[in-house]
Amino acid sequence: MTRVRVAQISCGTEYSGIQWLLDDIAERLEVELVYPEMDLSMVNVACKEIGFETESPSLNLMMARAVSLLYDPTIKGAILLTCFKCPEGTIVKDIVRRFLHERTDIPIIVYSNVEKPKEIEIYSRLEALKTLITRKTLLMREKQEGVTIGIDSGSSMTKVVLMKDNELQGEEWLPTTDPIRTADEAMEKAMKQAGISGNEVDAIGVTGHGRELVGGHVKADLNLEEVSVVSKGAALLARRHKGEATVIDIGGMNNKLVLMRDGIATSFSLGGICGGSSGRFLEVASHRLDVDISELGQLAMKSHSKKKEKFDLQSYCMVFGIQSLVVALASGIKPEDVAAAACRSVAEQVYETMIQEMEVRPPVIFVGGVSLVEGVKREFEDMLGVEIIVPPNSQYAGAVGMATLVSGV
Repeated sequence: MTRVRVAQISCGTEYSGIQWLLDDIAERLEVELVYPEMDLSMVNVACKEIGFETESPSLNLMMARAVSLLYDPTIKGAILLTCFKCPEGTIVKDIVRRFLHERTDIPIIVYSNVEKPKEIEIYSRLEALKTLITRKTLLMREKQEGVTIGIDSGSSMTKVVLMKDNELQGEEWLPTTDPIRTADEAMEKAMKQAGISGNEVDAIGVTGHGRELVGGHVKADLNLEEVSVVSKGAALLARRHKGEATVIDIGGMNNKLVLMRDGIATSFSLGGICGGSSGRFLEVASHRLDVDISELGQLAMKSHSKKKEKFDLQSYCMVFGIQSLVVALASGIKPEDVAAAACRSVAEQVYETMIQEMEVRPPVIFVGGVSLVEGVKREFEDMLGVEIIVPPNSQYAGAVGMATLVSGV
């Protein structure tokens, strides 16, 4: 099989001591990492073409490699790599990403290396990039056909939808305990709601953390990673299949920020500092406030404190953030102000660790379980200065994307 050629755009060939890990993951995914080279005499010319030059020769070389990529039509995607602790590298990475988006239509992923990188983080990024390159025709699908089931086996929640001729007929979401048992139960409830039996289903598609396990159990017709699937689902639910858009997906344990064009992801960032930017943090916060998480956002919306009077949690860490929340309640801070602070903490962490590295392209579509928490939506709107779209059934974006894509297999 012909390997997919992906350009590694970094400040050095042996990248931060983890090149062996990058190469190993690329080998397993049948991806060929390519290092675009340019004659050193042309580095200054390349920097002028991009419109930026740094004090670091290595970062200038990184920009030159990006320019060199333009002249190799065999390269179908790119991964931009910098070190997490390098502020100048972060600036260059963003400049290069913008430059490549303006000059090419290849999908691009970004990654900031930390001292102890997790293999799954790099694997999931490269896997998503490969999907965007090799399954582009499938990802262009804008309409679901026949009778299909989409399963999103998430880390904290399992979402299932049953669709028939582009209409949602049944849905269910349940806390993920045993992934297989939970998926079976959710499918059974979705089919019962739709009044459709298993032998009437044309195809089943699976995405999410448990997709390998669940996919094998249900004999899935299509098994895809989350980035391409969630962005497709967001475009479908928001009816934004033409032009550019930004997708924010905050789940129970992890986050995604996706830039897309015509309903297909073009660049994305995954993750966050810790669980403090996730739905799990809001679940714990709602427990401390003695409200259901479905009521947390409404409680936060009752907070009308002026900017200088707003209470803020003192830490992005999930543990210390909750500790700050408990102390605030004990000191007499109103529950609605504490709820607003919890929502603001999540939005700020996503903003500072993900959104600042990638420009937002309106419209902004907010999906995932946390999109149902109104207080978080309000905080994003205040930070970004744009209206945030939370489409109907936003928590089912992954499942809807999967049910639609599998109908094209």
